[in-house]
Amino acid sequence: MSAVSFRQSELPGTSPLFRDLLCDFAAVSGFFAHPPSVAAACEAASEVRLASRRRRRLVDELSRQNESGDHATRASLDRLADPSTVVVATGQQVGLLGGPAFTLYKALTAVRCAEDLTRRGYPAVPVFWLATEDHDLAEVDHAWTFDHSSQPHRLRAVTEGANAAAVGSIRVADARLDEFESLCSGLPYAAEAVGLARGAYGGSFRFGRSFQALYESLLAGSGIIFLSPMRQGIRALAAPLVRTVIGRASELADLLLRRGAGLEAAGYHQQVRFQPSTSLLMLFENARRVALKRRNGSYWLGTRSFTPQDLLSRVESAPYDLSPNALLRPVMQDYLLPTAALVVGPSEAAYLAQSAALYGNLLGRMPVVMPRASFTVLDPASRKLLRKHGLSPSDCWVPRRALDAAIASSLVPAPLRATLRRHSARIGESLRGIEAAVAEFDPTLAASFKRSQSKIEHQLGKARSKVRLEALRRSETARRQAARLAGFLYPDGHVQERLYSVLAFVAKFGPAFVDRVRAATESGCPDHKVLEI
Repeated sequence: MSAVSFRQSELPGTSPLFRDLLCDFAAVSGFFAHPPSVAAACEAASEVRLASRRRRRLVDELSRQNESGDHATRASLDRLADPSTVVVATGQQVGLLGGPAFTLYKALTAVRCAEDLTRRGYPAVPVFWLATEDHDLAEVDHAWTFDHSSQPHRLRAVTEGANAAAVGSIRVADARLDEFESLCSGLPYAAEAVGLARGAYGGSFRFGRSFQALYESLLAGSGIIFLSPMRQGIRALAAPLVRTVIGRASELADLLLRRGAGLEAAGYHQQVRFQPSTSLLMLFENARRVALKRRNGSYWLGTRSFTPQDLLSRVESAPYDLSPNALLRPVMQDYLLPTAALVVGPSEAAYLAQSAALYGNLLGRMPVVMPRASFTVLDPASRKLLRKHGLSPSDCWVPRRALDAAIASSLVPAPLRATLRRHSARIGESLRGIEAAVAEFDPTLAASFKRSQSKIEHQLGKARSKVRLEALRRSETARRQAARLAGFLYPDGHVQERLYSVLAFVAKFGPAFVDRVRAATESGCPDHKVLEI
């Protein structure tokens, strides 16, 4: 296995905020407490304090949630009971078949960062927050995989549950495992991938538990601890923070409004468009999770209103009923956990730039925001095609028509390419000479000629394009190769890691795929790595 890399900021769709977090921290230092480095995580670890009684209750609850964990997980729980141990946290929605591959990369980054902190004298364990109370079923009820020709396919589960219910509690009637097995047919390790899928998702299951079961298998021996916030013990531990949020609602709203304005003034975006009526809390009613609004000192759900005292009473009697919104959720996580570092992707970093306004007020500290590892995986066939056509993986992160054109260029006979290039250059030089002569004769004619020149150059470009596409049309093999590269490296217009299920890569590369990715994972690395396996 070998690896090359380039900046994550070069990935399609990277926001200016995430780019600067990775490459120009001074520009975003007003929105994050620490730079994204292991050294900063050591500094943050020294700021962490967790009362011994709360730590004991936390470890007891996590022990119940990880009863099926292996020896390494139990050892992590034992270390977490020690007052000096901190946490490197990460998390993700509990997607079908383990969700996109970057979920694995996040978990392995947390594992690596915890190891690095421990080696530097700050004992740490990795914790994975299962987003089981998220209510967006459409984001977790499907998975993408590829077939033996690297073409993408979407599998969508049949589910049973109330609309807007917490996804961790939703039962799946049909996980499409037979379809997954059929699509994997022809891949070298199809049996292993299907076995993992059936072991976690076979029979009647719920998203949260099955997701955890799959990653317990994939990450065996890593020592990672799983946390589901839907468990009553966790909600009871979080109750004091919820009470504080209710009591300081106006103050916290003002902080977030100012933070949003500050982000936009600095040229960044607000991941959550926070308004004066936005509440930090959501309410579970009839199994549905719905947002509460704030108006005139009260909370509203449609036409129903709740006083702050009404909600405080609910916290006492039924702490499960109240849930944090996207901006409060990471603060609640790091209230519960002695977190020194938080491993995230681009969207979560944007949430945290806003949530940072809450951290100082509610916790008096904030963990380091660390980028997750980022990978494009190359198999031998893709590597061979890229070399054949003189392309890099990033050349494939374009619309299919552009990739076809790039491959077509490599198919044009060298003498014809040279002729087109030589004569195009001569024509361009002649046009520039004519433009200068016309401008000298009558400057008022220069603009008119400039338009004519642009039309001529456009027609020359069209001619070159037609030659390239004719070369591609004549080569059925080249069209198949373009389809394969697009399907494997930029499926459905997405970077590979953001779409394909981790099990698709297990089917292609085997269970050892996890170990190979783990070996290439670095803490705080700003690069996107291309792994050749």
